[in-house]
This record gives sequence, structure tokens and C-alpha cells, in this order.
Amino acid sequence: MAIGFINGEWIPVDQAVLPIDERGHNFGDGVYEVIRVYQGAPFKMREHLVRLEKSAEAILLTMNYTIEELEALIAEGLAKTGLQEASVYLQVTRGIAKRVHLFPDVPASTTMTIREAADISDAVREKGVNVTLVDDERWKNCFIKSLNLLPNVVAKQKAKDAGYYEAVFVRDGVVLEGSSCNIFLVKDGVLITPPANRYILHGITRATLLDIAKEIGVSVEEKEFGTDLLLAADEAFMTSTSMEVMPVVEVDGKKIGNGKPGEISMKLLKNYRAKFQHIGV
Repeated sequence: MAIGFINGEWIPVDQAVLPIDERGHNFGDGVYEVIRVYQGAPFKMREHLVRLEKSAEAILLTMNYTIEELEALIAEGLAKTGLQEASVYLQVTRGIAKRVHLFPDVPASTTMTIREAADISDAVREKGVNVTLVDDERWKNCFIKSLNLLPNVVAKQKAKDAGYYEAVFVRDGVVLEGSSCNIFLVKDGVLITPPANRYILHGITRATLLDIAKEIGVSVEEKEFGTDLLLAADEAFMTSTSMEVMPVVEVDGKKIGNGKPGEISMKLLKNYRAKFQHIGV
């Protein structure tokens, strides 16, 4: 079963609890994380929670739970649900107060849901997906995992409506990331991905894949690249907590490589899955 949590209380996920003067509701004034649970064990939980804390610090938000307390709450919630394959969504906002722009002197508000994971079919990965390039209209602090996702949401919907799986942001000719994922390419055996600067989310899956690539002997470069290099790539793929590794075989109608998921992409996926294959045993 799924379960919800708000500021110390476990609740049914469909229970109405949001106050009208909640800062996340009024301003998008908060941050969030998504953690995948495999075989009953949260994968890279500490890394996700450290990033949550860093995102909060970046917007001058003091969290009302420590990382250790959040880890305990997640464990408690998983025990209550009994779910082995789950998705944990955590959200921290600046609290509940009358709507004014200045920060209120109130404690932060923390909510969480734990639901059955909605996995992507391996048939999709085996075929690969298409993406479209879009102008990046987001703010300049994309490393913060904030609730302000409207440009991402609109870009993804427009991509879907046009028949694409994902939208990939481009700023001043530089390829950055997808609307909800990081992006990689392979050229002449070298794995290339944009650097972890302010213009992309510092993905936990992204970092894990870079470590795996080095472990298995794949050369890695973190550097800026333009659309020309992406279109000329031998392989491309996207990563996120929910996607894991998703091969990209077409960009705006142009095939990437031979138009099929690449050898290095699939090898990285296999080794990524090996990281959590027995963590719950």
C-alpha cells in the first residue's frame, strides 16, 4: 500500500492536508528529492538526502528534520507499507504562513509519499527513445532541486505532444540536460557528459554512472558540448532515478549512431543494476 507523511504524522496518500497558506503551494518555495527503493532497500539514500540538504541551504531554507531523522522516517514508512519496489518522494518547504514574499519566522514543512515504483519497461530501453532539442528557459540555478519546475513540465508536455519521449535543454548552443534527466553521449569510445555546474542538476544516477564507467575502463570526459557533437555521437543516453539508463536513438528525427541502443550504454545499464541487485538481501 502507499502511505503519506506530513510533519510527524503518517496519513493515507489521498487525505487532504495542504493548508491554503503553505509556501510550497503559494510560491513553489521549497525543494524535493526522489529515492528509488529496490528489494526493500533505498538506493543511494544518503546521497539523495545530502543533496536535499544542499538544495535547502542554497535557498536559505532550514530543514526541520536532520538527514538521520529522515533516514529513520523512510525506514519506518517502508515498514508500514511493506513495499519492496517503491518510490519515495520527499518535499521540504519554508512552512505555513500568511502569503508575503519575505521569509516567515515559522518552521519548515516536510511531506513525504511512499508508493509502488512505476518502472519503465525494458522493451522501451531495448528499442531506445527519441528526444527533441528545446531552448532552455529555466533560471540559472538548475543545480538546486527546487519545486519551481514549470519550464520543465511545459517542455516535457510539448515534447510528448509532438511525439517525443523527452525534451533536452540547449542554452547558447550548449546541450545541458533533459527536462527530468541528465544526458550522456559516447563518441569514439569516450563517455561525455556536461560538467556539474549551476546549469544542470547534479544527478545521483549521473554520478553513479560516471563511477561505473571508470570501474569498467570506459574513458570519461565531463565537458560542454554542442548540438553538432550530440547529433554526431555514436551513442547517447539519459539517466535519472526513475529512468536508470535510457538509450537515445534519435534526436529531432536524426538517428544517433546506427539508430539502436549502443553497446556501452547497455553495458553501463547492466553494471548500474548490479549495484542494487542484492542490496535488500
